[in-house]
Amino acid sequence: MKIALIILVLVILGVILIGRNIYFVESAFNKTSAGKIEIKTIPEAKVIMSEMKGNYFNTKNSLFRSLFNYIQDNQVAMTVPVEAEIDSSSMKFYLGAKDRVKDLPDKRNVRVVTVPGRTVASIGIRGAYTKSNFDKALKKLEAWLKDNKQYVEAGAAYGVFWDAPFMPWFLKRSEVHIPVTKK
Repeated sequence: MKIALIILVLVILGVILIGRNIYFVESAFNKTSAGKIEIKTIPEAKVIMSEMKGNYFNTKNSLFRSLFNYIQDNQVAMTVPVEAEIDSSSMKFYLGAKDRVKDLPDKRNVRVVTVPGRTVASIGIRGAYTKSNFDKALKKLEAWLKDNKQYVEAGAAYGVFWDAPFMPWFLKRSEVHIPVTKK
């Protein structure tokens, strides 16, 4: 029993340490702290993108798998974060500096696209990547925008996910973004 407990603790620590290594990969922009709301500028970026019909939270990681297979097949480095449009069910991986200059092909259901820069209202989240956590943060962000009338919504809300799928739920970090313009 004691040996089993030690093995379990070691496995959990290993998962946490491996997951934390994601923070040593290139980041497309800075993370919003959990619970904090801020206005930030997301720079123009070259991304790989996959789309499906339906709501993002109903895709059962199919979008992630498509993009992960693409980056393995094309020797593309992992970056953070991953961005997901919820209602239109799409996911984007940002390409790092070394991969932006590559002539990467569109394959199967993955396209290479350039996303324009934008200003967003952002709220940081800690916890599982679930529809309920997304919706709860979205409501807080929408309430903040109602109180800060100098900003006007300029697009649909989307999710930003910072950690690997195997990261324990209580350590995962994400954000909800709403594109905005200043009045």
